[in-house]
Amino acid sequence: MNGIATLGKDENFSVFSFADKTIRFRAPYSLEGYTAVKQWDHGYLVVMAKYRHNHEPEEEYIDLLPILEDLYIDPKTFLDPITEVRIVHA
Repeated sequence: MNGIATLGKDENFSVFSFADKTIRFRAPYSLEGYTAVKQWDHGYLVVMAKYRHNHEPEEEYIDLLPILEDLYIDPKTFLDPITEVRIVHA
């Protein structure tokens, strides 16, 4: 495993993938997509996101910990091997 996870958008969902797991969670209705990952901190992401109502990307924050816990995925086991997150465009 290379330690690289991906973040993207698919229709009305944000999609976070690593190894054999893909987590989909509701995205804001006006989200066009993610443009960059500014920071990855063990489950907490700071990303740049492009929205329909703004010409410039905006800084957005995603906390994966509560999402993983709601899905009964152990955050430590899932997140520890991740060293980098890259944007993918669907």
